[in-house]
Amino acid sequence: MPRILRNTLISVRDLLVAAAPFALLVLVLLAGAYYLLQPTPPRRVVLATGPEQSAYAEFGKRYAAELRRYGIVVVLRPTRGSLDNLHALRDPKQDVDLGFVQGGSSDAVRAVDEDQSGVPLVSLGSLFFEPVWLFYREEAARGLPQATLTQLAQLQGWRVNLGARGSGTPGLMRKLLAANGIERDSLKSAGLDLTPAVVALLGGELDALAFASAPESPMVQMLLQTPGVKLFEFPQAEAYARRFPFLSPVVLPRGVADLALDVPAHDVPLIAPTTSLVAREDTHPALVQLFVQAASRIHGGAGWIARAGRFPTPEHSEFPLAREAERYYRNGPPLLQRYLPFWLANLIDRMWVVLITIIAVVIPLSRVVPPLYEFRVRRRIFRWYRQLRDIEERLAGGAVPAAGLLGELDKLDARAARIAVPLSYTDELYNLRSHIALVRGRLRQ
Repeated sequence: MPRILRNTLISVRDLLVAAAPFALLVLVLLAGAYYLLQPTPPRRVVLATGPEQSAYAEFGKRYAAELRRYGIVVVLRPTRGSLDNLHALRDPKQDVDLGFVQGGSSDAVRAVDEDQSGVPLVSLGSLFFEPVWLFYREEAARGLPQATLTQLAQLQGWRVNLGARGSGTPGLMRKLLAANGIERDSLKSAGLDLTPAVVALLGGELDALAFASAPESPMVQMLLQTPGVKLFEFPQAEAYARRFPFLSPVVLPRGVADLALDVPAHDVPLIAPTTSLVAREDTHPALVQLFVQAASRIHGGAGWIARAGRFPTPEHSEFPLAREAERYYRNGPPLLQRYLPFWLANLIDRMWVVLITIIAVVIPLSRVVPPLYEFRVRRRIFRWYRQLRDIEERLAGGAVPAAGLLGELDKLDARAARIAVPLSYTDELYNLRSHIALVRGRLRQ
């Protein structure tokens, strides 16, 4: 062993051996806590969106891009719409973790599933307004006063697409029509998907088309600027909002679609449910936190209808608010995530309570390490005292010649000279060698 290692203040080897049981206990506790708490979120998550070219599909792509920065793959699951998303979330057999759900859709699910069985759901907050768009052909309204559709009651006898089955629009339109005293049988209703319905409207096969979507939808922006197609206005928007709590009166500002062409030519009153991001209750808390933060970046800016900072919000939610979402709305992002990488900040954030508990348990136990270390170091010296005492006892008995005992004593002294102990225990070593010298003196006498 090099001289510098022989003259250290602490024996690293003995310290490691003495602390090994203690370190093993700490590792077992940490591993158990990690296994129980599962602080690291899964790397894959499934998000139920909506039909292709819908606002849900466009927003789904943005969420996938946001979470890709954290190494999480968001699998986008196309559906027919809000109602399909709700059924998929509640069905334990389906591999769906989160989904976009339109306000009022949960009423339709309750009507089908009165016992409320299935996976419990939580809300991550409301994300955006989803106005009810009722586009109609000018030709179909020529027989009406002022050649404009002014009331939903005037739709009787029209060929109207009320939304595809599985979306939230059919249920919403049924409520609106019933509130206006219109029987669904009085309409020539259709249930086409959005893209085929737009094609049918432009081709003259439909007189009107109803759907609920964010203004960011490419179909909305296209229809607003299509000649021969008009948008129905809701002058009774406030009354609809009072009757249906999940609806809000909103205004489509003049010129917001095209300032140069002044589209629309005036402020348009509309009604709009809010769309929420809904997750299963057992979704990993770290994923909930990431999705809420992504929602703030995606939906927090100004839009066609909402001002900047209006969304996301815990308001207008039809499901209990997730704990992590409530924490975000109350305090903002976790403090550690502002300064540390996400994975490290999340690990500390999820396990700090357990870490404090483990420390509280381990600190008293750690007091065993110094005595155990001292015992191991001193044992190297004291183990030779037995042989020294044996030589001294045989000297006193006189059964063995002094010359033979002196040879054994010289061997013992040579071994003691090779004992390596830290500097802090050198006095113990010199005591042993001085005691050997004392016995040697007696032997020579």
